[in-house]
Amino acid sequence: MGIGSFIKKQFIDVLQWNEEVDGVLAWRFPMQDQEIQNGGVLVVRESQMAVFVNEGQIADVFGPGTHKLTTQTLPLLTNLKNWDKLFDSPFKSDVYFFSTRVQTGRKWGTPQPITIRDKDFDMIRVRAFGMYSYRVSDPRQFFKEISGTRETYTRDQVEEQLRGILMASMASSLGSSNVPFLDMAANQALMAQQVKGDLIEAFGRYGIGLDEFNVASVSLPEELQKALDDRISAGMKGGLSADKMTGFTRYQTATAIPLAAQNEGGLAGIGAGLGAGMTVGQAMGNAMGASMAPAAAPAAPAAAPAAADDSVEARLQKLKGLLDKGLISAADYDSTKAELLKKLIG
Repeated sequence: MGIGSFIKKQFIDVLQWNEEVDGVLAWRFPMQDQEIQNGGVLVVRESQMAVFVNEGQIADVFGPGTHKLTTQTLPLLTNLKNWDKLFDSPFKSDVYFFSTRVQTGRKWGTPQPITIRDKDFDMIRVRAFGMYSYRVSDPRQFFKEISGTRETYTRDQVEEQLRGILMASMASSLGSSNVPFLDMAANQALMAQQVKGDLIEAFGRYGIGLDEFNVASVSLPEELQKALDDRISAGMKGGLSADKMTGFTRYQTATAIPLAAQNEGGLAGIGAGLGAGMTVGQAMGNAMGASMAPAAAPAAPAAAPAAADDSVEARLQKLKGLLDKGLISAADYDSTKAELLKKLIG
């Protein structure tokens, strides 16, 4: 081997990274058996940073620019190596380059619904999708916490870890926000703002800066969406009272009556199946209870029933009230009335 080949193999005069491959966030300069020449040049381009690592310990961090490597420009490395000869000989040290460009247009989403506590609906499961962008903001922290001594570390690799951080932060921030889901769903910018604040802190612990975060869509699982649609229909049909539930209760009751009428025997069959003392009128009266009371006309206090005919008469009155309010059909009323009268006269 000639002296020229020996020198070419052993000494490095210029250290630089051209970023030939897109999507690489960290790249280790290929040292092999080479040594860095005293007075060599380190070229760090805009949107890059370089880190010198000596025996696993971070020594010096360089920003964009051209740096001549001397004891003056490598003060921490000089101290670690205990050089007392003004850095006269070549040296070995791992050099890592980091891309600090903003990684734009990155997609995020919830593979599975996340469960959060909601002000209006108690516990709900939410699915959401959107875009975000980030960059390596602290290469020292990024090296220690994520990339380590790998030869290369890519965007896809870091986003595998970011996905878990994002989901955990999203569940925590939405669950503790006290902002109702309906308000956030109607204003996706509000949801994004709420989550972004917590994500900035979470990403920062790994040396990553969150640049942008937005929510493109948010939805509930199918069964919860149906329940929400029912609640909205209740408000449209019956109006919501001060406690926001009266209309919903009326709607559920009115929806249940046609379903009951489709059963064999209709309402009368259901009434007979309830047994003595639990007739269809009592069942409906108990179910509608307080929700129907404000809309019902004042009635004179009734004496306690003393005979079977009084009980049947009271049931017929309640049944007639349901018919007048349009909660049951005339056919249901007639069939149930006939059944009750049959019981009365034997």
